[in-house]
Amino acid sequence: MVTLADSVPNPVRYPPLQGMFEARKHVFVDLLKWDVPILEGRFEVDQFDDEHAAYLIVACEDGRHAGSARLLKTTRPHILDSLFPELCASPPPSGPDVLEITRFCLGREQSAGDRLETRNSLVSALVRYALENGVTTFTGVAEMGWFQQILAFGWRCWPLGLPRIVDGKMLGALRIDISPDTPALLAANGIYRPAPLERLRLLQAA
Repeated sequence: MVTLADSVPNPVRYPPLQGMFEARKHVFVDLLKWDVPILEGRFEVDQFDDEHAAYLIVACEDGRHAGSARLLKTTRPHILDSLFPELCASPPPSGPDVLEITRFCLGREQSAGDRLETRNSLVSALVRYALENGVTTFTGVAEMGWFQQILAFGWRCWPLGLPRIVDGKMLGALRIDISPDTPALLAANGIYRPAPLERLRLLQAA
């Protein structure tokens, strides 16, 4: 199941999302050693985790977090323009139909095969979200290993500039153009997984 959560006040305080923030801490802090804020010793959060962010979450059959991604509006401050503008040869794409993909996170407890399936489900959910919400372009920043995978998925994807070493890591910025034929392009590489997006009910949001 893939769940969409958006317009959530204080998202880290909303119990259905806490598994995602815990998984982000395990991946980005414990595994990748990012120097990013930690809340209560359990949750990886930053200044972009607010009511303006949207989250896509893939859950295991028992409801546990399997994978997730955060989407940021490019009409507001976001990671590429605020933290890594030097990765772009020209001003990064922005506008109401352009979103930035951030915090693409795959749960560490999964087998390699399950992680691959979660990745494919999450990539597919990003495309469905774009097609259902008038999004024509995604942008993002990625370390080089993941950057090369993204370029090879088969969708229309280009670097926005030359990769650079930032804090000891080789990073690159990219854009992904989304159109009605994007699912077929991904399907040709065995990636696309058709499934509906279920919107998270926010009755308990605080």
